Amino acid sequence: MKWYPWLNGPYRQILARYQQASGHHALLLHSQPGNGEAPLCYALSRWLMCRQPDGSKSCGVCHSCRLMMAGNHPDFYQPEPEKGRQSLGVDNIRAIIDSVYGRARQGGVKVVWLPHAELLTEQAANALLKTLEEPPTDTYFLLGCQTPSRLLPTLRSRCLYWPLPAPDEALGLRWLRQAGFDDPLSACTALRLCANAPLAAEALLQPGRWQERLALCAALYEAHVSGDFLTLLPVLNWYKKDDGPLYWLLSLLTDALKWQQGAQASLVNADRAELVAALAARWPAGVLHAQWQLWLQCLRQWQEISGVNRELLLTHYLLNWEQGVADARVSL
Repeated sequence: MKWYPWLNGPYRQILARYQQASGHHALLLHSQPGNGEAPLCYALSRWLMCRQPDGSKSCGVCHSCRLMMAGNHPDFYQPEPEKGRQSLGVDNIRAIIDSVYGRARQGGVKVVWLPHAELLTEQAANALLKTLEEPPTDTYFLLGCQTPSRLLPTLRSRCLYWPLPAPDEALGLRWLRQAGFDDPLSACTALRLCANAPLAAEALLQPGRWQERLALCAALYEAHVSGDFLTLLPVLNWYKKDDGPLYWLLSLLTDALKWQQGAQASLVNADRAELVAALAARWPAGVLHAQWQLWLQCLRQWQEISGVNRELLLTHYLLNWEQGVADARVSL
């Protein structure tokens, strides 16, 4: 599994606890998407299961290491949702619990890795909670999580919470440059749009995805000039389950408010300063702020209401935007 330079510090800090025999049996690693938490958990699992670790590294030659590299270690558990489901059910967790209460098949430790603990159903979370309260010997649980608030508070309380921060912008830019993205302005913008998570920025910079964002920026400029906001509908509804365009729109509205306050240096969309300046000059702060709140509400409805007709939802908010801008012009 690929390794990333910004993981070195957190890896050493977490590992030091296990080297000193004070490591927690349940680690909750909180990371935003695209920050590289999977390689970190895999490296920790490798070290914990290695029979002859070399300092902070697994040896790579013992039987446990070879089984891990082959992806078939019998004492390493990584449950996945059943095909066609988006959640981890109680049966998945109980099957693992039954196994970890027995002896390790390779005579070492057992490791359970849950990359997305938010996917646990309430029943599954409660089953896991009971195990964490009375953990089996020589067993470690590594839980990855992007939204800790979605976990049961009691489950969180049984784990050692460890936030994984994104690297600073300078390190992210260096890594993106080494990955082949030579335009510093685009790379900087992608990082800021992804809260400095380099892997998410790399995915955003892929030509097809980046073009979708540029299409949204172009459509927003045309709407701002013509007053016809329904022209934004195709680019906002490009993919039915994709929240990206709404996030990009919110970031542009936020940037326009920043511009009005003289905070140009902190723009997220640094590569579209002309668009941001045009929005800031055309609409008063009250309109921008009202629209920001409405589009945030739209995003929440998009995410939380099951079966919502997204095209109708977007159409409603776009027409609302047209009316809000028209009313603002009349009041001027």
